[in-house]
Amino acid sequence: TLKCARKNSELKVEKDGVSDNESKVDSGVPEVPVPPDDTPEVLNKALSGLSSRWKNWWVRGILTLAMISFFFFIIYLGPMVLMMIVLCVQIKCFHEIITIGYSVYHSYHLPWFRTLSWYFLLCVNYFFYGETVTDYFFTLVQREEPLRILSKYHRFISFALYLTGFCMFVLSLVKKHYRLQFYMFGWTHVTLLIVVTQSHLIIHNLFEGMIWFIVPISCVICNDIMAYMFGFFFGRTPLIKLSPKKTWEGFIGGFFSTIVFGIMLSYVMAGYRCFVCPVEFNNDSNSFQVDCEPSDLFQLQDYALPSVLESVTGWTTVRLYPFQIHSIALSTFASIVGPFGGFFASGFKRAFKIKDFANTIPGHGGIMDRFDCQYLMATFVNVYIASFIRGPNPSKVIQQLLALRADQQLHIFNSLKAHLIEKGLLPALEEAAA
Repeated sequence: TLKCARKNSELKVEKDGVSDNESKVDSGVPEVPVPPDDTPEVLNKALSGLSSRWKNWWVRGILTLAMISFFFFIIYLGPMVLMMIVLCVQIKCFHEIITIGYSVYHSYHLPWFRTLSWYFLLCVNYFFYGETVTDYFFTLVQREEPLRILSKYHRFISFALYLTGFCMFVLSLVKKHYRLQFYMFGWTHVTLLIVVTQSHLIIHNLFEGMIWFIVPISCVICNDIMAYMFGFFFGRTPLIKLSPKKTWEGFIGGFFSTIVFGIMLSYVMAGYRCFVCPVEFNNDSNSFQVDCEPSDLFQLQDYALPSVLESVTGWTTVRLYPFQIHSIALSTFASIVGPFGGFFASGFKRAFKIKDFANTIPGHGGIMDRFDCQYLMATFVNVYIASFIRGPNPSKVIQQLLALRADQQLHIFNSLKAHLIEKGLLPALEEAAA
């Protein structure tokens, strides 16, 4: 029996070339060095007489106002700057998560780990941004020969780049670190899925109209602030073990505050074309333009109130933008499901015994700590638009038709003409023209 036990123990250690170091990592919980407190010295001196609880409250409040001011400023600068900020936030979030992995496993000297991680980030961004350029800048791409060639073979080039990184990873495998290297390979790809894919969806939402970018992000910010405020002053009942400071009072208070905020913000923004019109590229001026005739979604309409509300308010109807009704769905998701992005991040941080992803923003942690809910929200908004809002886009159909050969365009023209005649629409159009 002792012989069999010893043999099984040896197999457990030696199987698949797993070293003692890897066994140690598998059995224990890795830790990340705790970053030092980087609260500005001015704030430390000004708040030195307060307890740590109130000091943290003031630090978070001051930095929150600063971040909100910066958010308004970049909105004022326009969609192009917003896209660049989204890219910068994406890179910083990726850096924070990859740095945690490197901090945990750097002592094992995994070859090419950081190099390959950043290479894969470059490949994925090349693929997504190339798709975006081809989709939204079609005329410009067709006009420039180098861009047209890159667009035509974009997916093949993207795949070739990724395949190169894949082969580099396989060549970097070291026998004593097989398991750890595959851990980090998966770590990198999950990070790419969470961070890069979601930031790409944020940019797609922005092209639908700045209101689809600003309202969801603002709802998440509002819910985060109001949940913190209600929890700070009234919180008594713990909400979830993953995040001990979250309370039911904060969760419920944040929910109702976000619903009201979403309806009010939507009402204000729906009246401005610069917010509701899709962001489109003007080929004549080679710049972005935000100008259109607002759709029915952004036209005031009368809605009959339920009898219960009618008896309370005395109103029979109420004038609302249809988008305000959609904002209720966005606000509900931001306040009920959105926080689970934060809980997910909390579970990740607890797994590695860290408080924050980084110490970039005093009182708030890293950039990823502020955007953990935003990425989940971006996916929901993109799915929501595709499912309930977006219809066929005539301009994109025309762009695709113009890229066809002359005989193909003629065939489509004759088919469309026959269809309109069959429907009885073409004669009516001809009479109207006469």
